[in-house]
Amino acid sequence: MTYTASILVTGASSGLGAGLAKSYAAPGVRLALTARDAQRLEATAAACRTQGAEVVTGLFDVAEAAPLGAWLLEQDAIAPFDILLPCAGVSAGTTVEGEPEGLELATMQVRANLLGTINTIEPLLPRLIARKAGRIATIASSAALRGLAYSPAYSASKAGVRAYGEGLRALLTPKGISVTVVVPGFFDTPMTDRWKGPTPFIVSLDKMVSVIRAGVDRKAKRITYPRLLALGQQAADLMPAAWGDKIMRNFHFHIEPGR
Repeated sequence: MTYTASILVTGASSGLGAGLAKSYAAPGVRLALTARDAQRLEATAAACRTQGAEVVTGLFDVAEAAPLGAWLLEQDAIAPFDILLPCAGVSAGTTVEGEPEGLELATMQVRANLLGTINTIEPLLPRLIARKAGRIATIASSAALRGLAYSPAYSASKAGVRAYGEGLRALLTPKGISVTVVVPGFFDTPMTDRWKGPTPFIVSLDKMVSVIRAGVDRKAKRITYPRLLALGQQAADLMPAAWGDKIMRNFHFHIEPGR
């Protein structure tokens, strides 16, 4: 069967992944959706099927490279991917008292956010390069622009995603593959609901999905939204380190446990 588009979305059970999956769902579109929560993933899949899309699902932890990679190659053999949207991610932070995250939480975030993105993209790159076509979006965060005092590991994981995407774009553009590096600020998701602190310039999930999809569709090199939050983070990074550190300490928040 010929599809108008074959699209991969990880983290499709909620938040940005679910929103993008539903945005792209349409007759003639094949969606390959992954997540760890079977019930919520099936809810997303059902909504996409209602919109006319063909949907296949897989239950995977993106931090586990081997099973995910094997499934990705199987799906690409059935319907070569046109768009890769690795949206799976987790967040954590320091304790209410400001104690460090600890090794377990820090490692969890780096494995899911950074390695999960790499595990999703790398197995498919030889095939995209051979086809000289494809679009990839890497989902970083405004936290990638200046480390947050109360979530250093999350900041590190997203800084890694941003750098990885920038490097991929430079490498892959001459090979016919577009890479869009997405740097979102706050938007209304279950992950943001766990954030107990200020959420400047927060936008709705629908708005963020619309902005990201429009950028991916036009093959934008970067999507930074909302721009004012990013400018504040970049300013804190450019000023003397002691000043930036003080600003980051004053931006106090706590993230309730959860994945």
